[in-house]
Amino acid sequence: MTESTDEDVRWLNERETQTWLDVWSLMVWLPSRLDAQLRAEVGLSHAEYNALSQMSMAPDRTIRLSELAAVSNMTLSHLSRVITRLEKAGWVTRSPDPADGRYTLGSLTAAGWEKIVDAAPGHVETVRRYVFDTLTPQQAEALGEAAAKIVAALSPPGMMRA
Repeated sequence: MTESTDEDVRWLNERETQTWLDVWSLMVWLPSRLDAQLRAEVGLSHAEYNALSQMSMAPDRTIRLSELAAVSNMTLSHLSRVITRLEKAGWVTRSPDPADGRYTLGSLTAAGWEKIVDAAPGHVETVRRYVFDTLTPQQAEALGEAAAKIVAALSPPGMMRA
């Protein structure tokens, strides 16, 4: 590994440093607040809610679990544990993909649909309280534009969109 000199490093200026610290805090604290609300109100972890939510937006409420792992940024083993909990609760079923048996599909059951419909209002209210209610409409629009550019630079697998 080569040692870099100060001339090689594009250090953050004071404003960039503060912005980065705010983004870092947002990445750390917002998920924990969302998780706490979901656990308290509907008994779901944020990861479980995300899996149910992604399935609810997929065609026929069914998605390949490998695709769900990718869009959720979960390892297959972590997703497997999440899906097992959701399956035991009766909210999800697993089945071989008829198009390619090497893949497993996760499907939202009717009870799973009811669970996500029940969980969504409180989750949305928490997102609204911590994000959108703190911003003007112009700031919310700027945040959306900035976040989209950052997401594009990260090149994550495509997420389901409402």
